[in-house]
Amino acid sequence: PPPPPHSPPTRRSSDLYAMKKSKLTAFALAAAMLLPSQLLAEKYVIDTEGSHAFIQFRIQHLGYSWLSGRFNTFSGNFEYDENNPDKASVQVEIDVASIDSNHAERDKHLRGDDFLDVKKFPKASFESTSFKENGDGTAILKGNLTLHGVTKPVTIDIEHIGHGPDPWGGYRRGFEGTTRIALADYDINYNLGEKSKEVELTLSIEGIRQ
Repeated sequence: PPPPPHSPPTRRSSDLYAMKKSKLTAFALAAAMLLPSQLLAEKYVIDTEGSHAFIQFRIQHLGYSWLSGRFNTFSGNFEYDENNPDKASVQVEIDVASIDSNHAERDKHLRGDDFLDVKKFPKASFESTSFKENGDGTAILKGNLTLHGVTKPVTIDIEHIGHGPDPWGGYRRGFEGTTRIALADYDINYNLGEKSKEVELTLSIEGIRQ
């Protein structure tokens, strides 16, 4: 006759259960060991809503002075793990029509086909490919910058600014990055003079941990 409903499992079913449990435990341990460390990285959204992030530029004007400006509209995120900083990553997208040099007629010219041609190329973007700490609060970030329909590798010098809790119960991390790009590398060939062939970019980034 069949065993009572609440009788203990037979040795065969007990052994099978133990084998399954052992395999599951082994699989879980193996999966934990194989998980990429990037999954442990802290994820941050760049705080553009609170205007705690800026993408600024400057270029020489005729070799006599510096002309400065910024992009008012952009978004992005980054990941960072203090125990494995080499796995850090950054992604940013910029609305190039939001360029602002504090002069309406000049900005109209910059949006046109002599420069950014925003109707044809409305977005610029950056996606990192590597991140290397220098051990002194600075780092080297490399990635691909897409601008004016052209994608080129760029190297950005990074300075860690700080991190910690904010007054609203969140956690923030910030850094600043600087780089230089040649306009001709991105097929922008308008003649601004010999000393105005490169643009300096500064990225002041503050992210909110998710």
